[in-house]
Amino acid sequence: MKVRNILFGAVASLAMAGSLMAQPQTLDRVAVLVNNGIILQSEIDDRIANIKRGALRSGQSLPSDAALRTQVVDRLINESLQLQMAERMGLVISDIQLDQTLENMAQEQGQTLEQLKSDVEASGDNYAQYREQVRREITLGQVQRFQVQRRVQISPQEIDTLVKMIEEQGLQDAEFHVGHILIEVRDNDTKTVEEARGRAEKVMGLLNDGANFAKTAIAASAGPKALEGGDWGWMNINEMPTLFAELVKGAKPGDIIGPVKSGAGFHIVKIQETRGQQLQEVEEVRARHILLRPSPILSEDMAKQMLDNFLVEVEKGEADFADLAKEHSEDPGSALKGGDLGWSDPEIYVPAFKNALAKLSKGEYSKPFRSTHGWHVVQLTDRRTTDTTDKMNTDRAYQLLFRRKFNEQAAAWSQEMRAKAYIEMVEAK
Repeated sequence: MKVRNILFGAVASLAMAGSLMAQPQTLDRVAVLVNNGIILQSEIDDRIANIKRGALRSGQSLPSDAALRTQVVDRLINESLQLQMAERMGLVISDIQLDQTLENMAQEQGQTLEQLKSDVEASGDNYAQYREQVRREITLGQVQRFQVQRRVQISPQEIDTLVKMIEEQGLQDAEFHVGHILIEVRDNDTKTVEEARGRAEKVMGLLNDGANFAKTAIAASAGPKALEGGDWGWMNINEMPTLFAELVKGAKPGDIIGPVKSGAGFHIVKIQETRGQQLQEVEEVRARHILLRPSPILSEDMAKQMLDNFLVEVEKGEADFADLAKEHSEDPGSALKGGDLGWSDPEIYVPAFKNALAKLSKGEYSKPFRSTHGWHVVQLTDRRTTDTTDKMNTDRAYQLLFRRKFNEQAAAWSQEMRAKAYIEMVEAK
C-alpha cells in the first residue's frame, strides 16, 4: 500500500539520520495502518498511561497490559475512522468553540477555567494536550451524531405505544445502573459460535465466583463500553437496547444475567443498582434573545460590540428589543417573533445559554455571551412552575426511543465502517 511505503520510508530515513548522530535517539513508530491514516505507538502508550493514571486515582483495578492494549487499539481504530470521516466532511472545531466547551465543563464542576486548568496540571496531565483531547472528543461526538441521527426513524405510532406503556406500567420511574460484557462472534459458523459460548460461560463462572465486573469487562468484553468497565450508567428500561430491556425486567441489584445470544455475540448483563424517580412538575422559563453568528465579514469582536450597543440603546429607550431582534437576529425560529423563544424547560438549551438564563431575574438582560451557536444577548421575561406530565411523557417517549435506536444504529454504523476499512497491525522490528 502506498501510504505504508511512504511511512516506512520516512521512519527508515529518520533512523539512518539518527545513526549518524553522536547520541542515540528514541523514535516513534507506526503501530496500525487505518486506511490512509496511521496510529502511532506513542498514541497507544499515551492512552494506556492515561487509563492507568485514572485507575490509580479512582482505585479501579485493571487487567493485564496485553488485554488493556487490545482494548485501547480497538478504540483508537474506531476513533481514527471517525476522524477521517470528519476530515472528509470538513468538520473543524474552532478554538472559540473549544474554549466555550471548556468553560461549560468548568462551570458544571463549580470552577473557573483557570481552576480547571490547575486541576488538570496538578493531576500530572499537560493542559495543551488536554485541550486537544477535548477537541477530539467534540469532533468524534459531532461526526457520530451527524452520521447516526439520519439513520434513526421514529413513527408517531411508536411514540403513542410507549406513552401508553409509561402511563400503564409506571416505567418512567424505573432506572437501572447496568454493566455489560459482550463476547463477540465474528463468524456464525458452528465452531466459532460454540467457542464464543464457552468463553462467555467461563466469564459468567468467574463473575459468579466473585470476580470484579469492571476488570473482567476491560479484559474480556468487545462491547462499546469495555474500557469503561462495561458501565452503561443509569438508563430507563425503555432507553436501553432492546436486549437489555428484556433482560432487566424483574431483576434485582446484584443480579448477573447471561450469557444471552444475539447477532453480535453473547451478552452478560449485571444490574449494579436500581432507583425510582417521579417527575410531574417542571420550572419553565420564557425568554427572548438576539443571536449574531460570526463570519468572515462579522468578526467575534464586532458581533459582541454590536450586542453591547443594542443593550445601551434598549436601556436608554432609543430602541425596542423586539424590533432589534426582527432586524438583526440570525435565529430564524425566533427572529420574526421579536426574539421570543416561548415557554421552555431550560434543560433544552445549550449549557452557555442555560447558565446565562439561570443567573437572570425576571425582566433582566444578560451581558453578551458566546455559545456554540454564536453571540447572544438574552432577556428572561418570566418563570413558571407547570404540570407537564402529558407533554413530559410524550417528549420522554421520543427521547427514549431515539436514544435506544441511536445506540443500536451507532454500533451498526461503527461495524460498517470497520468492515469497509483497510486495517493492518504493524509489528515492531
